[in-house]
Amino acid sequence: MPTPFPAESFADVIAANQEFAADFAFAGQPARAQRGLAIVTCMDSRISPLAVVGMEAGDAKILRNAGARVTEDVLRTLVLASYLLGVDRILVMPHTDCRMAQAQEPEIHATIAEQFGVDTRSLEFRTVTDQRAALITDVTRIRSFPLIPDTVAVAGAIYDVHTGTLELVDC
Repeated sequence: MPTPFPAESFADVIAANQEFAADFAFAGQPARAQRGLAIVTCMDSRISPLAVVGMEAGDAKILRNAGARVTEDVLRTLVLASYLLGVDRILVMPHTDCRMAQAQEPEIHATIAEQFGVDTRSLEFRTVTDQRAALITDVTRIRSFPLIPDTVAVAGAIYDVHTGTLELVDC
């Protein structure tokens, strides 16, 4: 038997959605990235990816994970986006003050084990000690992935969460 939806825990979310849906403006919008862009960025809530690049809902595809790393799932999604959803350029956009760049893998595992009693060593969090080097690796990974069309432009930039600016990185 399924667990009932925990409505009390999500009351604020449900109320906000009802308000959002009352004057929903995106009905009928196509699924394609209208401006041909996909952004790979971090899950950090200080980042509003569309606003950072002056776009609106429907303009770009947004892929988010801890540290803005190019994982197998990101590659899978970019292949779909480039063939089926109008993406012809990809921006990999990690950010300053990222938790995944503040400690190494063993330290993150140890912190979680010490504070919460959970052994997470079966996971790879993909922490980075050098964000610029990791960004170059991730951009190169996309560019060299055989299923991403050569016609797709791929670039990297580091978003500064304190100033809102992008530092363009040669990759």
